[in-house]
Amino acid sequence: MSIVSVSESDFDYHYQLLLKHLRLQGLRPKTIAAYARGIRQVGAYFDYRIDALTEAQLTEYFHGVLQSRSASTAKHHLYGLRFYYRHVLHQSLPGVNLVRTPRARRLPNVVTVDEAQRIFQTTRVLSYRVFYFTLYSLGLRLSEGLGLQLGDIDAVRARVHIRDAKGGKDRFVPLPATTLDVLRRFWQTHRNPVWIFPSRQGGASAAGRATRPLDRGGIQATLRKVAAECGIKKRSPPTACATATPRI
Repeated sequence: MSIVSVSESDFDYHYQLLLKHLRLQGLRPKTIAAYARGIRQVGAYFDYRIDALTEAQLTEYFHGVLQSRSASTAKHHLYGLRFYYRHVLHQSLPGVNLVRTPRARRLPNVVTVDEAQRIFQTTRVLSYRVFYFTLYSLGLRLSEGLGLQLGDIDAVRARVHIRDAKGGKDRFVPLPATTLDVLRRFWQTHRNPVWIFPSRQGGASAAGRATRPLDRGGIQATLRKVAAECGIKKRSPPTACATATPRI
């Protein structure tokens, strides 16, 4: 005998329909994951009965979310519910303007040339050291650096093709001669046919056969450790170029 309730069964059906609509609307994978995660959490909170929520129920729910979670989490839950009501239930979400999250405008963390030099010298793993240098010298986000492939490097025009950047847009960035030289020498250490920074899972000898890039978590954890050793207290990884490029 099945112990799944009727409400949970209905929720599962609508949840799968939600995933289809999210993909059909062309949303980015991170957005799809955030909306889907929000709907699952909202569903669990209301015992999977979310097809006829009232404004009073939503007020209580989002008040609790903002007390225990971030404003960003509340925003994703709200946007996910709004999408669910519009595309799955074909109705409007009551109290749609209940949550107004504050807009934070923060300046980027730009490290100095001296700070960058200390980071490179302190980073002992070669692949991480070259990766940090590439982010810094090209002014890339972490995900953009991880996505770099051999075909993105245009040595003739001295530029790098950054694909699927923020907002799903491509762009070109200048390629300094020093960075090109560093990347060429680094590629000689692994000779992966696709990735500039292949995964090191299985050791350095397996990097040439890797089918995915370096692990994002390992890169972030190592950078936090290195920054602490250097006494640098910036809150996030340095991604912007300075007026001069340090040596590596």
